[in-house]
Amino acid sequence: MAILKIARMGHPVLARRAQEVADPAAPEIRRLVADMVETMIDANGAGLAAPQVHVPLRVVVFQAPADRTPQTENETFDHAAPLTVLINPLLETIDPTEEGGWEGCLSVPGLRGYVERPGHIRYRGFDLDGKMLERSARGFHARVVQHECDHLDGILYPQRMRDLSKLIFETEARHWAQPE
Repeated sequence: MAILKIARMGHPVLARRAQEVADPAAPEIRRLVADMVETMIDANGAGLAAPQVHVPLRVVVFQAPADRTPQTENETFDHAAPLTVLINPLLETIDPTEEGGWEGCLSVPGLRGYVERPGHIRYRGFDLDGKMLERSARGFHARVVQHECDHLDGILYPQRMRDLSKLIFETEARHWAQPE
């Protein structure tokens, strides 16, 4: 396994649609995923897409720990997700009601932005054994999946922002406990 170099905003690999993976169970995909997971953990990220490590393939890894997926009073179950590999993912909006939240990105270091996204989605894709994985997601889990899958289509979170006055340096985040 290896720590991979993370592409930063402005690199062309982040602006292009990634290619589908022909064989999700191929040994080179398994190696790529192992390196992506190691890189994500080393960088303290919640997710990572293959284009972020200069590989233009439709592969994402992510996790939504329970401590980052708080339950609301209307929810009776946890929306956490274990470490997940998703190859050639497809997303479907279950509830189009959008939820706003602050996002950061390993490819946009030092910044945070307030992004609104659908709060309830379904996603499916292949795992490393070539088996179909399908889940629904809410809250932080849904946000992470959508953010990472955006990378596969050449989209960075600032392109999803409606109000660029809420694009801030992480060091100033203390001033933005809640957006107005």
